[in-house]
Amino acid sequence: MRDCRQFYIDGKWVNPIQPRDFFVINPANEQAVAAISLGGSADVDNAVAAAKRAFDSYSETALDDRVKILRRITEIYRQRMEEMAEAISLEMGSPIGLSRAAQAPAGLAHLTEIVNVLGRFSFEELRGSTLMRKEAIGVCGLITPWNWPMNQIACKVAPALAAGCTMVLKPSELAPLSAYLFAQILHDAGLPPGVFNLVNGDGPTVGAAISSHPDIAMVSFTGSTRAGVCVASAAAPTVKRVTQELGGKSANIILDDADLTNAVKEGVQACFRNSGQSCNAPTRMLVPRSKMTEAVKLAAKVADATMVGDPLKEGIHVGPLVSKTQLEKVQRLISKGIGEGATLAAGGLGRPDGITKGYFVKPTIFADVRNDMTIAREEIFGPVLCIIPYDTEDDAVRIANDTPYGLSGFVTSGSLERARRVAKRIRAGNVHINGARVDFGGCFGGYKQSGNGREWGEAGLGEFLELKAIFGDSPLQK
Repeated sequence: MRDCRQFYIDGKWVNPIQPRDFFVINPANEQAVAAISLGGSADVDNAVAAAKRAFDSYSETALDDRVKILRRITEIYRQRMEEMAEAISLEMGSPIGLSRAAQAPAGLAHLTEIVNVLGRFSFEELRGSTLMRKEAIGVCGLITPWNWPMNQIACKVAPALAAGCTMVLKPSELAPLSAYLFAQILHDAGLPPGVFNLVNGDGPTVGAAISSHPDIAMVSFTGSTRAGVCVASAAAPTVKRVTQELGGKSANIILDDADLTNAVKEGVQACFRNSGQSCNAPTRMLVPRSKMTEAVKLAAKVADATMVGDPLKEGIHVGPLVSKTQLEKVQRLISKGIGEGATLAAGGLGRPDGITKGYFVKPTIFADVRNDMTIAREEIFGPVLCIIPYDTEDDAVRIANDTPYGLSGFVTSGSLERARRVAKRIRAGNVHINGARVDFGGCFGGYKQSGNGREWGEAGLGEFLELKAIFGDSPLQK
């Protein structure tokens, strides 16, 4: 079992002030694979103090120097990609193929992209006699989730470093191994002491201490909407900037001119990817009422053919959920769907056949779902798809937007122009047309209760900057 009880503060691995062991569980077999320590407010104080000391010098480093350090981090990360993929699979159950193809590479993509952004980004612009200057916001608190651990860590740490900020990271206590490795990568790259600090812990303790700390200028949080409200409330008395990427209940509109077979197959696979544990997963499939029967048969066939198994084994399959708590939540919501009258077309309650241990769930399809049902309103965060019928294009858009969330949307059509038209009407921060993949040079974030602010690329860098106007900077005008 790995010993990861130390924190990374001021360029050194240090012991927690008051040790409190917490065991990291492999969700595939329910066995402990590592031990961390859950920190407290005093550990956060030490980390913030280190970041505050480092800020004055690091925020004034030359842009070329920040590019060089980011390139060194990128190269070392690239060398340790396999190790990173294995850590992610072990800690949160992502199938190793997915960890190699998407989970670990997402971190690399954000590091690479931020270097590209710095190559074209202007931190100063003279407008008449006024200099518009973008400066690092200060010490940042970064709170990240377990479902896409390196995607979320890198898309916060990379722009913070690029902006000239210093930081304290609290990764999820459920999946801290990838963060531990990432801290080692930053250390080996020669990042100055205090610029990056890591304190493990839970939300009510370390998360709350970060959110409320008077010396932290900004909190960037990714997690549930419920936890996001707690972060914002704790941050309010110190009037710090808070950016949040929260929950989702994304609609996947399949228009009547789409190739139904391919659209349904791809929609089901996208919903089940990462065991359904993606905030932007297309969990509500909207199909024309006249094609409902056919769509349900197609979806059920895909679900029944979906393999479930050990995430460390090669092959294409679905892994477990991250924890017993998550398993119980998903089972409760499947039961709720059955109780509210949705048609169970595939899957259902209990573990998949032949599996007796681990937090595994049957890939599940619900048909004839109404948008007012619990399973259509709440974020399930498991491999559970709701198929909802609609009558017209306007009806589909209305149903898609009838949600407290607004993170992502999906539109499939035989006409690109029609898909564009519908995409513009969806109230979400991201919309995928005809199965388009994410673009790390774009932006990511949500409307409504899916959060505020944006991550990724140039938009993500902007969140870590303050805008200052220096009047009279030029003698040309007075």
